[in-house]
Amino acid sequence: MLKVENITFSYRRKSRPVLDDFSLDVEAGGVYGLLGRNGAGKSTLLYLIAGLLTPKSGSVLFRGLNTRLRLPSVLSDIFIVPEEFTLPRISLGDYVKANARFYPNYSDEDLRRHLDIFGMSADLNLGALSMGQKKKAFMSFALACNTSLLLMDEPTNGLDIPGKSAFRRFIAGNMTDERAIIISTHQVRDVDRLLDRVIIMNDSQVLLNRRIDEITARLKFFNTDSREIIESALYAQPSFEGTNVVLVNDDDSETELNLESLFELSLLKGALLKDMFNR
Repeated sequence: MLKVENITFSYRRKSRPVLDDFSLDVEAGGVYGLLGRNGAGKSTLLYLIAGLLTPKSGSVLFRGLNTRLRLPSVLSDIFIVPEEFTLPRISLGDYVKANARFYPNYSDEDLRRHLDIFGMSADLNLGALSMGQKKKAFMSFALACNTSLLLMDEPTNGLDIPGKSAFRRFIAGNMTDERAIIISTHQVRDVDRLLDRVIIMNDSQVLLNRRIDEITARLKFFNTDSREIIESALYAQPSFEGTNVVLVNDDDSETELNLESLFELSLLKGALLKDMFNR
């Protein structure tokens, strides 16, 4: 579906590139978690994918078409929800009238269903909403456009606890085999159980781009007080319950992915992780 090929991008001509010779493949039919340090280029990558930024070199191909050309057939099938945005001081109905026409698969029925998940009605005045409510309304419209590719940058920022719970239902109930959703986030606990795949990027490299089941087949995650296990772990981090560890899964154990531990492991031992999964 999506192929990012050797892109280089910087915001100023002589500044250090945010992304340098960066490549990534995304397939349809999954929710991707995009993880990386602050400044790793996650938001920039989403804007490049959406065609809102132009790479200095390389290309972003969506279904074989270059997104930098901003073709109507491409723009109508990609939607991006940035971390920060503004909405006009108009009713949601007027907003939909002005914008839904650009998305041929938009559905009023889907919009009402998504708003209902968040406990919101369709007769909203966008100018009277809090930031969290605006995010819920905008995400509801984004998903109702039924684009093949949905990009979300820190979507749970600004949401209260019930809103985060509703967000998980919102995403889980709307995945299809034809759609891909990429969620860039630092709030890993808000999305960890939603994800089908994890992308970890650092220093313009993809350290990991694998399905959850592939990760847990190679690595095991659990909490322990055993000094022997802790000392032999690939990664260990004290927690309130003991110590979270990551070990090589050499006995076909079935454990639940700890996304925070996986991310920290990738930053500490990225080369080891790449070698383990590329073997």
